[in-house]
Amino acid sequence: MENGFFITFEGGEGAGKSTQAHLLKERLKQDNIDVILTREPGGTKGAEALRKLLLFGRCNFSLQAEIMAHFTARRDHVDQLIKPALNQGKIVVCDRYIDSTLAYQGYGLSEGDPDILFFIQKLSNLINLFPHLTLIFEAPFDILKKRRYKRQSQIDDYEKLEDSFHYRVLYGFKQIAKKNGKRCKIINANQSLQDVERDVYNLVFRKLSILKQ
Repeated sequence: MENGFFITFEGGEGAGKSTQAHLLKERLKQDNIDVILTREPGGTKGAEALRKLLLFGRCNFSLQAEIMAHFTARRDHVDQLIKPALNQGKIVVCDRYIDSTLAYQGYGLSEGDPDILFFIQKLSNLINLFPHLTLIFEAPFDILKKRRYKRQSQIDDYEKLEDSFHYRVLYGFKQIAKKNGKRCKIINANQSLQDVERDVYNLVFRKLSILKQ
């Protein structure tokens, strides 16, 4: 793959996508495939600083300012890490990307306000780098809620929001999947860890095999 392959992992809180992203990276490394695992917001020094501000800073930005902060982190991430890796022919696995901004800020915080959705799309077009493959992890809301409560890690500001916000985020991901059927594939996250890992690997392996033909 001369131009690399860009895979993004998406889903609501508690879907298990971060765990599966790590598992996929290790599996691809076992296959002697050059792979980089990164995340958003984050991935570079500047973007990680913005991550702390956005997830734990309690800054109460206006919605458009918050969206622009996510895209500032994303621009640096794309310029300094993702594009160079793709240009070297590597596989880049990213835990969250543009679809998360659309789901969280567009559908979750703005409740699907068309002006906000259009604003996010305009900024996405300026970034002008879309994944080759997006895996959206889905599970029933009650299952995801229980998983969130069991987490041992620090809870960020988005996770603390009311249930209605998280419902809207999941709805947003469903809409994204419907509108981008060629790029987005649904992963049933309401399975054992091993079964989800198998489904992810099989889907990615098929995509990579097609590219090599």
